[in-house]
Amino acid sequence: MPTDIMVALIGLAGSGIGTFAGIVASSKLTNYRIGQLEKKVDKHNTVIERTFKLEEGQAVIQEQIKVVNHRIADLEERED
Repeated sequence: MPTDIMVALIGLAGSGIGTFAGIVASSKLTNYRIGQLEKKVDKHNTVIERTFKLEEGQAVIQEQIKVVNHRIADLEERED
């Protein structure tokens, strides 16, 4: 086999291996970044859920305060 063909085949094999290694490395990095992003999204979602629960609780407390204020006003009117 001529030397030129052997050199070409070795170059082709080297390019193929380099390309494959680059694809694997890029894939690992992409998967890592997606995993980190999923963690951030989960953390964000839990904050949203907790905020929603706090807002619901605050609405209940505000309604209770309104009722208490109304009862106080009724009691004050009875005293007069």
